[in-house]
Amino acid sequence: MKVGFIGLGNMGQPMARNLRAAGHELAVYNRSRDKAESLRQQGARVADSPADAARGAEVVFTMLSDDAAVEGVVFGEAGLLSGLGQGALHVSSSTLSVGLSERLTEAHAKAGQRYVSAPVFGRPEAAEAKQLWVVASGPQADVARCRPLLEALGRGLTVLGEKASQANVVKLTGNFLIASMTEALAEAFALTRKSGIEPPVFLELFQSVFARSPIFERYAVLIAGAQYEPAGFKLRLGLKDVRLALEAAGAAEVPMPLASLLRDHFLEGVARGMGERDWSALGALAAERAGLEEK
Repeated sequence: MKVGFIGLGNMGQPMARNLRAAGHELAVYNRSRDKAESLRQQGARVADSPADAARGAEVVFTMLSDDAAVEGVVFGEAGLLSGLGQGALHVSSSTLSVGLSERLTEAHAKAGQRYVSAPVFGRPEAAEAKQLWVVASGPQADVARCRPLLEALGRGLTVLGEKASQANVVKLTGNFLIASMTEALAEAFALTRKSGIEPPVFLELFQSVFARSPIFERYAVLIAGAQYEPAGFKLRLGLKDVRLALEAAGAAEVPMPLASLLRDHFLEGVARGMGERDWSALGALAAERAGLEEK
């Protein structure tokens, strides 16, 4: 299949490599061209613009950090919208607001194009190992059309409804759960550490008694070792996602008091200059509040 891929950051780079390894013809674009050039060795064509990456493609993926980046790539000068052909499909794997996902659905429909939302769960190492979990929604025929590509990205795929933005609601809800879990871990490690229990000791107990999820266990390892750099997922992006989850909750009239608390904790981290650290740096904040020195 002829595929375009836009956004080659920590997640996009391995995702694009996995699509190429699955035998798909690939055109790639990234604002920093050097990241795109690294895929040339695998036979990918390096595009000069989002529109160029979309020309001739059957499906174009975007994997970008936030709404503003996606808007710039899709609607900007030489944007994806202008290069994508009639009937061609845009698959957004970015974590977006529900509102932007609905706007993209409308814009592509107006242009005679197709749109599917397919965000992913997993960190960069999971993307590299093809262990992502993909959540997709959109018209049934469009999801079926890109299903082989989505399955090439990870270990599993959950297909939701016909409305593309439903996948964004689920992705934001999932990230809220991870953020809540990470905050609980951060506070637990701060309490045990201040009580004289070394983090590796509590980590071993946690892994033996409480850990059932690789996600839960991974964040426990990061907090126990204060391994907040390099960031697999930046704290400032965690703030963005919790804000978007609260926005969706507000629109649906769903109270989420814990999400409000998490937003404030993430905001505190950004205000303290931790925005570029991994979002598990909630552990550093919890330790500071407890009067502990950073390890």
